[in-house]
Amino acid sequence: MTVRLARAAATLALMPALPASAQTMDHRMMPGMAMPGMTMPAQKKPAAKAIPRRAPARPAPRPRRAAPARPATAPDPHAGHDMSMMPATARPADPHAGHDVSAMPEMAPSADPHAGHDMSAMPGMAMGAAPHGSHGAASGTDLPAGQAAAPVAQPGLLAERVYDAAAMRDADRAMRREHGGMTFAQVIVNLAEYQARRGRDGYRWDGEAWIGGDLDRLTIKSEGEGAAGGSLDTAEVQALYSRALDPYWNLQAGIRHDIRPGPSRSYATIGVEGLAPYWFDVEAAAFLSDKGDVLARVTAWYDQRITQYWVLQPRLEANVAAQDMPAQGIGSGLSDAELGLRLRYERVREFAPYFGLSWERRFGRTADLARGRGDGTGGFGVVAGVRTWF
Repeated sequence: MTVRLARAAATLALMPALPASAQTMDHRMMPGMAMPGMTMPAQKKPAAKAIPRRAPARPAPRPRRAAPARPATAPDPHAGHDMSMMPATARPADPHAGHDVSAMPEMAPSADPHAGHDMSAMPGMAMGAAPHGSHGAASGTDLPAGQAAAPVAQPGLLAERVYDAAAMRDADRAMRREHGGMTFAQVIVNLAEYQARRGRDGYRWDGEAWIGGDLDRLTIKSEGEGAAGGSLDTAEVQALYSRALDPYWNLQAGIRHDIRPGPSRSYATIGVEGLAPYWFDVEAAAFLSDKGDVLARVTAWYDQRITQYWVLQPRLEANVAAQDMPAQGIGSGLSDAELGLRLRYERVREFAPYFGLSWERRFGRTADLARGRGDGTGGFGVVAGVRTWF
Protein backbone atom coordinates (compact mmCIF):
# COMPACT_ATOMS: atom_id res chain seq x y z
CA MET A 1 0.00 0.00 0.00
CA THR A 2 2.82 2.27 0.89
CA VAL A 3 4.54 1.50 -2.48
CA ARG A 4 1.47 2.46 -4.53
CA LEU A 5 1.10 5.75 -2.73
CA ALA A 6 4.75 6.55 -3.42
CA ARG A 7 4.37 5.91 -7.19
CA ALA A 8 1.24 8.12 -7.39
CA ALA A 9 3.02 10.95 -5.62
CA ALA A 10 5.96 10.73 -8.05
CA THR A 11 3.66 10.84 -11.07
CA LEU A 12 1.88 13.95 -9.81
CA ALA A 13 5.18 15.61 -9.22
CA LEU A 14 6.36 15.05 -12.86
CA MET A 15 3.18 16.12 -14.71
CA PRO A 16 3.87 19.91 -14.67
CA ALA A 17 7.17 19.23 -16.51
CA LEU A 18 5.61 17.49 -19.57
CA PRO A 19 5.55 19.61 -22.84
CA ALA A 20 2.31 21.06 -24.01
CA SER A 21 2.64 19.37 -27.36
CA ALA A 22 2.30 15.96 -25.72
CA GLN A 23 -1.09 16.94 -24.32
CA THR A 24 -2.50 17.88 -27.80
CA MET A 25 -1.59 14.77 -29.79
CA ASP A 26 -3.98 13.65 -32.58
CA HIS A 27 -5.25 10.19 -31.76
CA ARG A 28 -6.52 9.76 -35.34
CA MET A 29 -2.98 9.12 -36.43
CA MET A 30 -2.71 6.11 -34.20
CA PRO A 31 -3.95 2.80 -35.59
CA GLY A 32 -7.23 1.70 -34.03
CA MET A 33 -7.82 5.04 -32.30
CA ALA A 34 -10.35 6.58 -34.73
CA MET A 35 -13.62 7.26 -32.90
CA PRO A 36 -16.93 8.11 -34.53
CA GLY A 37 -18.07 11.74 -34.14
CA MET A 38 -14.69 12.85 -32.91
CA THR A 39 -13.13 15.81 -34.79
CA MET A 40 -9.68 16.93 -33.81
CA PRO A 41 -8.26 20.32 -34.70
CA ALA A 42 -5.70 20.42 -37.56
CA GLN A 43 -2.12 20.41 -36.48
CA LYS A 44 -0.28 23.61 -37.27
CA LYS A 45 3.15 23.35 -38.88
CA PRO A 46 5.78 25.71 -37.72
CA ALA A 47 6.41 28.54 -40.15
CA ALA A 48 9.51 28.03 -42.32
CA LYS A 49 12.28 30.47 -41.69
CA ALA A 50 12.68 32.80 -44.62
CA ILE A 51 16.14 32.61 -46.25
CA PRO A 52 17.16 35.74 -48.06
CA ARG A 53 18.06 35.11 -51.74
CA ARG A 54 20.83 36.88 -53.54
CA ALA A 55 19.76 38.49 -56.81
CA PRO A 56 21.70 37.04 -59.81
CA ALA A 57 24.16 39.29 -61.54
CA ARG A 58 22.77 40.70 -64.75
CA PRO A 59 24.99 40.49 -67.87
CA ALA A 60 26.07 43.64 -69.55
CA PRO A 61 23.51 44.74 -72.15
CA ARG A 62 24.42 43.84 -75.74
CA PRO A 63 23.84 46.25 -78.62
CA ARG A 64 20.73 45.30 -80.53
CA ARG A 65 20.98 44.48 -84.18
CA ALA A 66 18.68 46.17 -86.57
CA ALA A 67 15.84 43.86 -87.54
CA PRO A 68 15.75 42.98 -91.26
CA ALA A 69 13.30 45.06 -93.15
CA ARG A 70 10.08 43.26 -93.92
CA PRO A 71 8.35 43.76 -97.21
CA ALA A 72 5.51 46.27 -96.99
CA THR A 73 3.01 43.58 -97.86
CA ALA A 74 3.97 40.39 -96.03
CA PRO A 75 2.15 37.28 -97.35
CA ASP A 76 -0.76 36.16 -95.23
CA PRO A 77 0.12 32.71 -93.77
CA HIS A 78 -3.59 31.85 -93.66
CA ALA A 79 -4.39 32.92 -97.20
CA GLY A 80 -6.72 30.42 -98.89
CA HIS A 81 -8.09 29.03 -95.58
CA ASP A 82 -11.67 29.51 -94.40
CA MET A 83 -11.30 30.86 -90.85
CA SER A 84 -15.00 31.52 -90.29
CA MET A 85 -15.61 27.99 -89.05
CA MET A 86 -12.94 28.18 -86.36
CA PRO A 87 -13.97 29.24 -82.82
CA ALA A 88 -12.97 32.67 -81.70
CA THR A 89 -10.44 31.31 -79.23
CA ALA A 90 -8.72 29.27 -81.94
CA ARG A 91 -8.30 32.13 -84.37
CA PRO A 92 -4.84 33.73 -84.32
CA ALA A 93 -4.77 37.08 -82.68
CA ASP A 94 -3.76 40.09 -84.73
CA PRO A 95 -0.22 40.97 -83.57
CA HIS A 96 -0.93 44.63 -84.29
CA ALA A 97 -4.37 44.77 -82.59
CA GLY A 98 -4.61 47.75 -80.28
CA HIS A 99 -1.53 49.46 -81.76
CA ASP A 100 -1.59 52.69 -83.74
CA VAL A 101 0.52 51.81 -86.79
CA SER A 102 -0.25 55.03 -88.64
CA ALA A 103 2.73 56.71 -86.98
CA MET A 104 5.21 54.02 -88.10
CA PRO A 105 7.45 55.06 -91.01
CA GLU A 106 6.95 53.16 -94.26
CA MET A 107 9.56 50.53 -95.14
CA ALA A 108 11.51 52.09 -97.93
CA PRO A 109 12.93 49.68 -100.60
CA SER A 110 16.65 49.04 -100.58
CA ALA A 111 18.60 51.59 -102.48
CA ASP A 112 20.16 50.66 -105.86
CA PRO A 113 23.96 50.38 -105.31
CA HIS A 114 24.54 51.38 -108.96
CA ALA A 115 22.19 54.37 -108.90
CA GLY A 116 23.85 57.39 -110.52
CA HIS A 117 26.55 55.34 -112.30
CA ASP A 118 26.90 55.07 -116.09
CA MET A 119 27.33 51.33 -116.67
CA SER A 120 27.68 51.69 -120.43
CA ALA A 121 31.22 52.96 -120.02
CA MET A 122 32.39 49.76 -118.31
CA PRO A 123 34.05 47.14 -120.61
CA GLY A 124 31.89 44.07 -121.26
CA MET A 125 28.83 45.57 -119.53
CA ALA A 126 27.07 46.98 -122.59
CA MET A 127 23.98 45.10 -123.76
CA GLY A 128 24.75 42.64 -126.55
CA ALA A 129 28.51 43.05 -126.17
CA ALA A 130 30.86 40.10 -126.64
CA PRO A 131 31.72 38.17 -123.47
CA HIS A 132 34.82 38.96 -121.47
CA GLY A 133 37.98 37.69 -123.14
CA SER A 134 36.59 37.59 -126.71
CA HIS A 135 38.06 39.66 -129.49
CA GLY A 136 36.44 41.09 -132.55
CA ALA A 137 32.83 40.73 -133.64
CA ALA A 138 30.57 38.11 -132.08
CA SER A 139 30.13 34.88 -134.05
CA GLY A 140 28.80 31.36 -133.71
CA THR A 141 27.07 30.69 -130.41
CA ASP A 142 27.88 34.25 -129.23
CA LEU A 143 25.38 35.67 -131.71
CA PRO A 144 22.02 36.71 -130.26
CA ALA A 145 19.02 34.44 -130.87
CA GLY A 146 17.08 35.11 -134.05
CA GLN A 147 15.94 33.76 -137.40
CA ALA A 148 19.13 34.48 -139.32
CA ALA A 149 20.57 31.82 -141.63
CA ALA A 150 23.31 29.53 -140.29
CA PRO A 151 26.91 30.57 -141.02
CA VAL A 152 28.43 29.04 -144.13
CA ALA A 153 30.77 26.13 -143.35
CA GLN A 154 34.37 26.75 -144.30
CA PRO A 155 35.60 24.04 -146.72
CA GLY A 156 38.95 22.32 -146.48
CA LEU A 157 41.31 21.89 -143.59
CA LEU A 158 42.61 24.60 -141.30
CA ALA A 159 46.18 23.50 -142.01
CA GLU A 160 45.70 24.42 -145.69
CA ARG A 161 45.93 28.07 -144.65
CA VAL A 162 49.54 27.44 -143.59
CA TYR A 163 50.86 24.62 -145.84
CA ASP A 164 50.68 24.40 -149.61
CA ALA A 165 48.53 21.90 -151.53
CA ALA A 166 51.39 19.46 -152.31
CA ALA A 167 52.39 19.13 -148.65
CA MET A 168 48.76 18.59 -147.65
CA ARG A 169 48.31 15.83 -150.28
CA ASP A 170 51.38 14.00 -148.97
CA ALA A 171 50.19 14.31 -145.36
CA ASP A 172 46.70 13.10 -146.25
CA ARG A 173 48.07 10.12 -148.17
CA ALA A 174 50.32 9.14 -145.25
CA MET A 175 47.46 9.44 -142.75
CA ARG A 176 45.17 7.24 -144.84
CA ARG A 177 47.91 4.67 -145.28
CA GLU A 178 48.56 4.52 -141.52
CA HIS A 179 44.85 4.31 -140.61
CA GLY A 180 43.58 1.48 -142.81
CA GLY A 181 44.97 2.24 -146.25
CA MET A 182 48.11 0.17 -145.80
CA THR A 183 49.21 -2.76 -147.92
CA PHE A 184 48.72 -6.18 -146.31
CA ALA A 185 49.71 -9.69 -147.34
CA GLN A 186 48.88 -13.22 -146.19
CA VAL A 187 49.60 -16.80 -147.19
CA ILE A 188 47.15 -19.40 -145.87
CA VAL A 189 47.00 -23.15 -146.47
CA ASN A 190 43.52 -24.42 -145.61
CA LEU A 191 44.27 -28.08 -146.42
CA ALA A 192 47.62 -29.84 -146.40
CA GLU A 193 46.76 -33.45 -145.59
CA TYR A 194 47.50 -37.11 -146.10
CA GLN A 195 44.54 -39.27 -147.14
CA ALA A 196 44.36 -42.95 -146.21
CA ARG A 197 41.83 -44.65 -148.49
CA ARG A 198 40.96 -48.25 -149.24
CA GLY A 199 43.38 -49.56 -151.80
CA ARG A 200 44.85 -46.15 -152.61
CA ASP A 201 46.45 -43.53 -150.33
CA GLY A 202 47.07 -40.00 -151.47
CA TYR A 203 47.62 -36.36 -150.56
CA ARG A 204 45.81 -33.07 -151.15
CA TRP A 205 46.38 -29.32 -150.76
CA ASP A 206 44.22 -26.17 -150.99
CA GLY A 207 45.58 -22.68 -150.28
CA GLU A 208 45.87 -19.09 -151.39
CA ALA A 209 48.05 -15.98 -151.04
CA TRP A 210 46.98 -12.36 -151.41
CA ILE A 211 48.46 -8.88 -151.23
CA GLY A 212 46.70 -5.52 -151.20
CA GLY A 213 44.52 -3.27 -149.09
CA ASP A 214 40.99 -3.26 -147.76
CA LEU A 215 39.40 -2.76 -151.21
CA ASP A 216 41.76 -4.06 -153.88
CA ARG A 217 43.87 -7.21 -153.75
CA LEU A 218 45.80 -9.57 -155.95
CA THR A 219 44.95 -13.19 -155.03
CA ILE A 220 46.74 -16.38 -156.04
CA LYS A 221 44.91 -19.70 -155.43
CA SER A 222 46.06 -23.27 -155.90
CA GLU A 223 44.67 -26.75 -155.22
CA GLY A 224 45.30 -30.31 -156.31
CA GLU A 225 45.76 -33.94 -155.28
CA GLY A 226 47.75 -37.03 -156.19
CA ALA A 227 48.52 -40.62 -155.28
CA ALA A 228 51.05 -41.44 -152.61
CA GLY A 229 54.36 -42.19 -154.30
CA GLY A 230 52.89 -41.36 -157.72
CA SER A 231 52.35 -38.41 -160.02
CA LEU A 232 49.83 -35.58 -159.71
CA ASP A 233 46.26 -36.35 -160.62
CA THR A 234 44.98 -32.75 -160.66
CA ALA A 235 46.70 -29.39 -160.14
CA GLU A 236 45.52 -25.86 -160.92
CA VAL A 237 46.57 -22.24 -160.27
CA GLN A 238 44.40 -19.09 -160.33
CA ALA A 239 45.49 -15.45 -160.55
CA LEU A 240 42.60 -13.15 -159.57
CA TYR A 241 41.90 -9.48 -159.00
CA SER A 242 39.72 -9.09 -155.87
CA ARG A 243 37.50 -6.04 -155.27
CA ALA A 244 35.53 -5.54 -152.05
CA LEU A 245 31.78 -5.23 -152.62
CA ASP A 246 30.97 -4.64 -148.95
CA PRO A 247 32.56 -5.57 -145.61
CA TYR A 248 31.74 -9.28 -146.15
CA TRP A 249 31.95 -10.05 -149.88
CA ASN A 250 34.60 -9.74 -152.60
CA LEU A 251 34.19 -9.93 -156.36
CA GLN A 252 37.01 -11.85 -158.06
CA ALA A 253 37.99 -12.08 -161.71
CA GLY A 254 41.07 -13.45 -163.45
CA ILE A 255 42.61 -16.53 -165.05
CA ARG A 256 42.72 -20.22 -164.09
CA HIS A 257 45.26 -22.61 -165.53
CA ASP A 258 45.06 -26.41 -165.17
CA ILE A 259 48.47 -28.09 -165.07
CA ARG A 260 47.07 -31.63 -164.70
CA PRO A 261 45.36 -33.64 -166.07
CA GLY A 262 46.68 -33.04 -169.53
CA PRO A 263 46.36 -31.55 -171.90
CA SER A 264 46.65 -28.30 -169.91
CA ARG A 265 43.92 -25.76 -170.38
CA SER A 266 43.27 -22.15 -169.34
CA TYR A 267 40.00 -20.53 -168.23
CA ALA A 268 38.62 -17.05 -167.73
CA THR A 269 37.34 -16.87 -164.18
CA ILE A 270 34.75 -14.79 -162.35
CA GLY A 271 33.32 -15.41 -158.90
CA VAL A 272 32.64 -14.23 -155.38
CA GLU A 273 33.91 -15.15 -151.96
CA GLY A 274 32.93 -13.98 -148.52
CA LEU A 275 31.20 -14.60 -145.24
CA ALA A 276 27.55 -15.64 -145.53
CA PRO A 277 25.00 -15.22 -142.72
CA TYR A 278 25.58 -17.51 -139.72
CA TRP A 279 29.36 -17.36 -140.39
CA PHE A 280 29.59 -19.70 -143.37
CA ASP A 281 32.67 -19.14 -145.55
CA VAL A 282 31.58 -19.44 -149.19
CA GLU A 283 33.46 -19.45 -152.50
CA ALA A 284 31.64 -19.69 -155.85
CA ALA A 285 33.20 -19.33 -159.31
CA ALA A 286 32.44 -19.95 -162.99
CA PHE A 287 35.12 -20.86 -165.57
CA LEU A 288 35.16 -20.45 -169.36
CA SER A 289 37.96 -22.36 -171.11
CA ASP A 290 39.82 -21.33 -174.26
CA LYS A 291 37.95 -24.18 -175.99
CA GLY A 292 34.55 -22.87 -174.96
CA ASP A 293 34.00 -25.30 -172.08
CA VAL A 294 32.06 -24.03 -169.07
CA LEU A 295 32.65 -25.23 -165.53
CA ALA A 296 31.49 -24.12 -162.07
CA ARG A 297 32.58 -24.79 -158.51
CA VAL A 298 31.08 -24.12 -155.06
CA THR A 299 33.00 -24.50 -151.78
CA ALA A 300 31.66 -23.84 -148.28
CA TRP A 301 32.83 -24.55 -144.74
CA TYR A 302 31.96 -23.59 -141.19
CA ASP A 303 34.20 -23.37 -138.11
CA GLN A 304 32.36 -24.58 -135.01
CA ARG A 305 34.41 -23.87 -131.89
CA ILE A 306 34.05 -26.72 -129.39
CA THR A 307 36.44 -25.38 -126.74
CA GLN A 308 38.95 -22.58 -126.64
CA TYR A 309 41.40 -24.64 -128.73
CA TRP A 310 39.34 -27.32 -130.53
CA VAL A 311 37.47 -26.39 -133.72
CA LEU A 312 35.21 -28.71 -135.73
CA GLN A 313 34.99 -27.87 -139.44
CA PRO A 314 32.42 -29.42 -141.80
CA ARG A 315 33.34 -28.78 -145.45
CA LEU A 316 31.62 -29.20 -148.83
CA GLU A 317 32.99 -28.88 -152.37
CA ALA A 318 31.10 -29.62 -155.60
CA ASN A 319 32.07 -29.29 -159.30
CA VAL A 320 29.68 -28.97 -162.25
CA ALA A 321 30.35 -29.13 -166.00
CA ALA A 322 28.11 -27.87 -168.79
CA GLN A 323 29.44 -30.46 -171.32
CA ASP A 324 31.55 -33.60 -171.58
CA MET A 325 35.31 -33.16 -171.50
CA PRO A 326 36.68 -36.70 -172.16
CA ALA A 327 40.31 -35.61 -172.32
CA GLN A 328 40.11 -34.34 -168.75
CA GLY A 329 37.89 -37.22 -167.58
CA ILE A 330 34.96 -34.84 -166.83
CA GLY A 331 31.36 -35.51 -167.79
CA SER A 332 28.44 -33.11 -168.00
CA GLY A 333 26.31 -32.35 -164.96
CA LEU A 334 27.46 -32.81 -161.36
CA SER A 335 30.90 -34.30 -161.93
CA ASP A 336 32.14 -34.85 -158.34
CA ALA A 337 31.61 -33.78 -154.71
CA GLU A 338 33.51 -34.05 -151.45
CA LEU A 339 32.18 -33.93 -147.86
CA GLY A 340 34.62 -33.66 -144.99
CA LEU A 341 34.58 -33.34 -141.22
CA ARG A 342 37.84 -32.22 -139.63
CA LEU A 343 38.70 -31.55 -135.97
CA ARG A 344 41.42 -28.92 -135.61
CA TYR A 345 43.56 -28.05 -132.58
CA GLU A 346 44.36 -24.31 -132.53
CA ARG A 347 46.73 -23.89 -129.64
CA VAL A 348 48.61 -21.62 -132.03
CA ARG A 349 46.36 -20.34 -134.81
CA GLU A 350 49.24 -20.01 -137.26
CA PHE A 351 49.93 -23.74 -137.04
CA ALA A 352 46.87 -25.90 -136.30
CA PRO A 353 47.05 -29.71 -136.87
CA TYR A 354 43.83 -31.59 -137.57
CA PHE A 355 42.40 -35.03 -138.34
CA GLY A 356 39.04 -36.24 -139.61
CA LEU A 357 37.02 -38.08 -142.23
CA SER A 358 36.47 -37.38 -145.91
CA TRP A 359 33.97 -38.80 -148.40
CA GLU A 360 34.40 -38.34 -152.15
CA ARG A 361 32.19 -39.41 -155.02
CA ARG A 362 32.16 -39.11 -158.84
CA PHE A 363 28.77 -38.90 -160.51
CA GLY A 364 27.19 -39.54 -163.90
CA ARG A 365 29.35 -39.41 -166.97
CA THR A 366 32.43 -38.57 -164.88
CA ALA A 367 32.05 -41.86 -162.95
CA ASP A 368 31.71 -43.76 -166.24
CA LEU A 369 34.93 -42.25 -167.58
CA ALA A 370 36.73 -43.17 -164.31
CA ARG A 371 35.59 -46.78 -164.55
CA GLY A 372 36.81 -46.90 -168.15
CA ARG A 373 40.30 -45.92 -167.01
CA GLY A 374 40.21 -48.49 -164.23
CA ASP A 375 39.89 -45.91 -161.42
CA GLY A 376 37.49 -45.99 -158.54
CA THR A 377 34.49 -43.72 -158.15
CA GLY A 378 35.15 -42.65 -154.55
CA GLY A 379 34.67 -43.69 -150.94
CA PHE A 380 35.58 -42.86 -147.35
CA GLY A 381 39.04 -41.92 -146.14
CA VAL A 382 40.81 -40.91 -142.96
CA VAL A 383 42.72 -37.65 -143.25
CA ALA A 384 45.37 -35.93 -141.13
CA GLY A 385 47.09 -32.67 -141.85
CA VAL A 386 47.80 -29.13 -140.80
CA ARG A 387 46.25 -25.72 -141.41
CA THR A 388 48.78 -22.91 -141.41
CA TRP A 389 49.11 -19.25 -142.34
CA PHE A 390 51.69 -16.49 -142.17
